[in-house]
Amino acid sequence: MPRIKKLFQLKYFSSLFEIMRKTSRKLPYLRLKFSHGIPAPTQFKFLKNSSFTDEVSNQTLVFHLEGALLKAYSLFPYFMLVAFEAGGLFRALILLLLYPLVWLLGHELGLKVMVFVSFVGIKKEKFRAGTAILPKFFLEDVGVVGFDMVMKYKTKVAVTSMPRIMVECFLGDYLGIHVVIGKELKEFHGYFLGLMEENMDPATMCINNIGLGCFRNSHYQKIFSRCKEIYLVTEAEKKKWPVLPRKKSLKPLIFHDGRLAFRPTPLNTLSMFIWLPFGFLLHITRIMVFISLPFKVSGPLLAFSGMINTVSNSNVESSGEGKKRGMLYVCNHRTLLDPVYITFAMMKSVCAVTYSVSRFSEVISPIKTVRLTRDRKTDEETMKKMLSKGDLVVCPEGTTCREPYLLRFSPLFAEITDDIVPVAIKLQVSLFYGSTASGQKCLDSAFHLTNPNPTCLIMILNKLPGWQTHNAGGKSKFEVANYVQGQIATALGFECTNLTRKDKYAILAGNDGIL
Repeated sequence: MPRIKKLFQLKYFSSLFEIMRKTSRKLPYLRLKFSHGIPAPTQFKFLKNSSFTDEVSNQTLVFHLEGALLKAYSLFPYFMLVAFEAGGLFRALILLLLYPLVWLLGHELGLKVMVFVSFVGIKKEKFRAGTAILPKFFLEDVGVVGFDMVMKYKTKVAVTSMPRIMVECFLGDYLGIHVVIGKELKEFHGYFLGLMEENMDPATMCINNIGLGCFRNSHYQKIFSRCKEIYLVTEAEKKKWPVLPRKKSLKPLIFHDGRLAFRPTPLNTLSMFIWLPFGFLLHITRIMVFISLPFKVSGPLLAFSGMINTVSNSNVESSGEGKKRGMLYVCNHRTLLDPVYITFAMMKSVCAVTYSVSRFSEVISPIKTVRLTRDRKTDEETMKKMLSKGDLVVCPEGTTCREPYLLRFSPLFAEITDDIVPVAIKLQVSLFYGSTASGQKCLDSAFHLTNPNPTCLIMILNKLPGWQTHNAGGKSKFEVANYVQGQIATALGFECTNLTRKDKYAILAGNDGIL
């Protein structure tokens, strides 16, 4: 009898969902009230957002991530990110070709197809997309209205249709929601099988919860059957929600990985695959122009190819100390090509010191590069030697940062010379990021140059005054490094941090960043 009663309750709940979905297309919110978690409605009441008040904020909120928090209905972009970043280009192409089938199969079967294609054969211990890649795209899809409703409750339980490994880092780190109900992925000898466990365990939930979801999503009705009140929002209303401002999340998004710089909807992904053959030829052409032609000739040709460079120059002298030593250009680090951009801005060749740059990138570089060892004494001697031969570019952050933040500047450059020129660089791409923490670094320049219109703003700031230097001005090396960091941050409108390369690689790649 209990089994029959339970099935009857779920069937009743399902029918109720279908009826209310058909009759509420123009209603932004609906409140359904139940008695002790049993689907026996005692009251129906339509509510506006203002009615979702703090009167029940001391209770537990059970909300559906896709229905109550994310604006977009389709889950395809998130699985495409997993397929492309964790599985490669061929896997992403298969998922795109299967999209019509996914659409025809409906939510549940289509979800299983996407999970299988995206995860089958992926090694579990190397899967970093849920930590390093997906949080950025989830944050860009969070509706501020849904976020405000969820944050009114002290105790929150998230329910998701996606595999739990995809969302738990985002929910925990950026929204402070640590109870996540979702399906686990099956694995065999450390590899994902592309299959999800059949049932989600709602054992952590008690009755008399408050539910929050969307009319269009009725597949989580078993979880919501434990709630005494359910608030539902329509898809039409969700489309009106503004995107959550970054400053409202619990912590700022400073680091993220992956190559895709756009949201891979089916149409956007199709456009990417159409562009790839042309982009590959374009990147080969740009490299040949970089290497073989002088700067005054290659600059206009690269601009004609779509590369947009804007230079703000303070007319700094090319060298200091009676022309005996070169000038040290200290810049923030956005991509592998930062020293090359500075070279084109100065219209003369400069040398660059690098850390974890692949041999292939060194071979195709149009300027001279010298490897640093991360040994302070050795690196100091190397940089002094290079400065005695000409101008030098250094990126004291030690690694790239994509967001509007500056990592802590290593103070080594302040001890070497007083002829320091800060250079601020702002980069914008539309398809691919030319940097990675866990991928193949030899492809950094290829991905960057494959973009149709990579845009770079180079601001060459004023040379450091003598009183603000280490040797002549008596400032400590840390004061000089912080001053230069502050000057660049002010010019770009960025925020300074104390984070380092080790922090970045620990978050994104699970190592210390030494290759």
